[in-house]
Amino acid sequence: MKKFSGSVLFLDRSDINTDEIIPAKYLTENSKLALKPYILEDLKLDGFNPATDVQKAGVVVTRGNFGCGSSREHAVWVFEVNDINVVIGEGFARIFRQNMFNCGMLAIELSPQDIDTLFKMGPTLEIVVDIEREIVQAKGSTEATFPFKLNSFDKELVKAGGWLAYADKKY
Repeated sequence: MKKFSGSVLFLDRSDINTDEIIPAKYLTENSKLALKPYILEDLKLDGFNPATDVQKAGVVVTRGNFGCGSSREHAVWVFEVNDINVVIGEGFARIFRQNMFNCGMLAIELSPQDIDTLFKMGPTLEIVVDIEREIVQAKGSTEATFPFKLNSFDKELVKAGGWLAYADKKY
């Protein structure tokens, strides 16, 4: 199973789209790994530098409607090859969310109030996700625990390592 913990990369904006996650000009790459250096290359946020900020992250915390725009698995793959297996937000575009689970990764929805709390916990926030207990444990300037819900199928996909591994076990 993948690692569902790490330092947080805060992306404080709603409606971050798939073109900002991985620009369309890189969709012709023939391997997931080839996408790695281009993660969030076109995302414009004050103080954000994708070349340095992504390297230390294992978890993304963001606002609502994350992953909107074009439906492409590449937007999830680029997180996977950068060892970011958890995105926590107020909400996700439907296809992006399902692609996360299909790749054995977590798209965790928390309330806007819980997301605000995570942002206030500081720039050195560390998160550990307990899939079985369905909780996010956060340690920064303070500590907090946030419950979340996964439906049983999505949980099985994540535990199996994604759709292909799940299908191999079941069929």
